[in-house]
Amino acid sequence: MSSPAEPLAALATPARAGPIARALARVAGAVSARRGALFPLAPVALGLGVGFYFALGTEPGPALMVGAGLMGLVALIAQRRLADGLRPLALGGALVVAGLLLAAWRAHSVAAPVLEWHRYGPVEGRIVEVDRSVSDAIRLTLDRVVLPGLDPGRVPATVRVSLHGTLDLDPVVGTRVMLTGHLGPPGGPVEPGGFDFRRLAWFERLGAVGYTQSPVLALDDAEPGAALAVNRLRQRIAEGIRARLPAETGGFVAALLTGDRSGVGLDTTEDLRRSNLAHLLAISGLHMGLLTGVVYGGLCALLALFPLLALYLPLRKIAAAGALTAAAAYLMLSGGNVATQRAFVMAAVFLGAVLVERRALSMRSVALAALILLAWRPEALLSAGFQMSFAATIALVAVFRWLRDRRLTERRPPPQGWRRLLAPVTTAALCSLVAGIATAPYAAAQFHRIAEYGRCWRTCSACH
Repeated sequence: MSSPAEPLAALATPARAGPIARALARVAGAVSARRGALFPLAPVALGLGVGFYFALGTEPGPALMVGAGLMGLVALIAQRRLADGLRPLALGGALVVAGLLLAAWRAHSVAAPVLEWHRYGPVEGRIVEVDRSVSDAIRLTLDRVVLPGLDPGRVPATVRVSLHGTLDLDPVVGTRVMLTGHLGPPGGPVEPGGFDFRRLAWFERLGAVGYTQSPVLALDDAEPGAALAVNRLRQRIAEGIRARLPAETGGFVAALLTGDRSGVGLDTTEDLRRSNLAHLLAISGLHMGLLTGVVYGGLCALLALFPLLALYLPLRKIAAAGALTAAAAYLMLSGGNVATQRAFVMAAVFLGAVLVERRALSMRSVALAALILLAWRPEALLSAGFQMSFAATIALVAVFRWLRDRRLTERRPPPQGWRRLLAPVTTAALCSLVAGIATAPYAAAQFHRIAEYGRCWRTCSACH
């Protein structure tokens, strides 16, 4: 019986192959030597396909998409007949095609009309979200929009209106309102390569943005039903917090718990930005990590108090299931924006590793989280939060795994005395240093600056 390496050796013989085949054989040999450690490259291949789609200057036609799909299918089928060293290359090519098709499918699945001109006139719709704009004005997001005089097939699915006039009603989610205001299409980047709000608006099905200086009139009471029940619950919790805590303290707490930033003023937000603390207002990795960590540790400690439970039940799995439930509830309560969804997926992957008795913090776990996110929301690849959070996580996992392997190789004893007391401080400092170095290139590329002060690596998704 021939070994899997024999086809590669035969391919590389001078009598049967030229330079290209010999180079291919060398690549296949290197890949074969890394078998079992190539899974972390899977999201890289998928991301290449997603990035290729968004890099295209025009929307690809059906012929290109069908041809790409056939190529991916051929690569997927052919990998069964290839040598072991060439199979990962074929699977990688299939993943690149899958990323291209996923991004195209996602872009078309969320397609909705976009207002193509500036319009002034009456606007009618149902409130689905209440927040605050960068100009410190209350902002309403409306769905079930009606624009009199415009063909219903060309009316945007949702519009966002900033209120610069008086607000004589309580903007309860689910209330149908009418106003007179200025609307226009979402704006593009203000500089070459800058942030493209049109792309973000497209995937949020936001077809028009604008403002009004006229009063907002309520047409009906808030609609009942489960569809908006969570948003109404969030709004009631935020209002209750702001009513019980003084000044903007309540607004800050409400932003941390429910994602409602309407109680935080513009001056406070600007102060947070200047001190590099604005990321605290965005519910992302820091908040999800603290919640799941406290719940997981608390449940483990609580259950360990009962000897019978500690002896006969898998406490770590029970605690992981409880932490995952708490994370899902927080995701729902916070409004479920893109940054929170990404943080939840990563937390779910790590807690799932505990449930199936695998190492929670490993390159495979990070790669699995990236694969899920890219398959779920391919557009997240272009966001600063996705790039910076995964860059920091990969760097931290790699550095601490290297330190662990080095300690095991050299058989160093655990730190004692004052070194043990300083271990948490040095670990936190090392985390900040490694994460800062890993995310600095992305911060420079996305925001044209590097943070003057240290920033927690888990909160970099606050930017979007």
